[in-house]
Amino acid sequence: MSSKSKSIQYKYKVLFPWLDIFAFLAWGVLLLKYWLTGQLQLLIHPNYFWLVSVTGIILVAIASLRVWQQLQGWRKRSYEQDLGEDVRHITLFPPGWSSTLLLVVAILGLLIPPKILASDTALQRGITDSLLTTRAQPQSFTVSIQPEERSLLDWVRTLNAYPEPDDYFGQKVNVKGFVVHSYALPEQYLVISRFVITCCAVDAYPVGLPVKLSTSQSDYPVDTWLQVEGSIITEELADKRQVVIVPTSIEKIPTPRDPYEF
Repeated sequence: MSSKSKSIQYKYKVLFPWLDIFAFLAWGVLLLKYWLTGQLQLLIHPNYFWLVSVTGIILVAIASLRVWQQLQGWRKRSYEQDLGEDVRHITLFPPGWSSTLLLVVAILGLLIPPKILASDTALQRGITDSLLTTRAQPQSFTVSIQPEERSLLDWVRTLNAYPEPDDYFGQKVNVKGFVVHSYALPEQYLVISRFVITCCAVDAYPVGLPVKLSTSQSDYPVDTWLQVEGSIITEELADKRQVVIVPTSIEKIPTPRDPYEF
């Protein structure tokens, strides 16, 4: 057997198990970091937080056990033994490739924080003022809540249940969301929007309501978070009769720690 082949076998027997350990450990640390820092709420629904945290603990435990096994000499063979044995393990990819890929992805996740979904994604996915039947209905609501106490999602749920726009004329509004400039609306309109998560950020979809301004939408840059107070009117916009917020107060606010609705 050539020295090059012997060296490859030695790496497979001795070094590659550590790649598996580091991959398990990195992913466990990543999941626990998301959980402990609150970044997990930017990625998945709170109902699944426990699953992610438990998975992170299990991965760290597996990595710790594997380290102990390696240090105790379990599965340990001498260098001479390794060189004298044939490695008959067959894989589709080169040995260690999958573990290396998992490790690199986990390291990138530790270095690059998750980003909040913004207006460009909202425009791509399509903003709606109703909850479509193909989407999960997030949490129930009661119509007894006062109009000015409804969140943006509460308004969308209400419109979904009772879709006649004129029924809401004159009702008070006090909602928070980020600014979207819709190409389908005139210059003096913007859309105040929030993302709704039913499972994870991949399936998040935006909901929103148009706001009629006394100035131009350019005064409110995209992705700026606003608290809008005002009242409801109805107008024909984008070939659809719908509710529109006429604001009496527009205040810029910091991006909330929990920017998504559930």
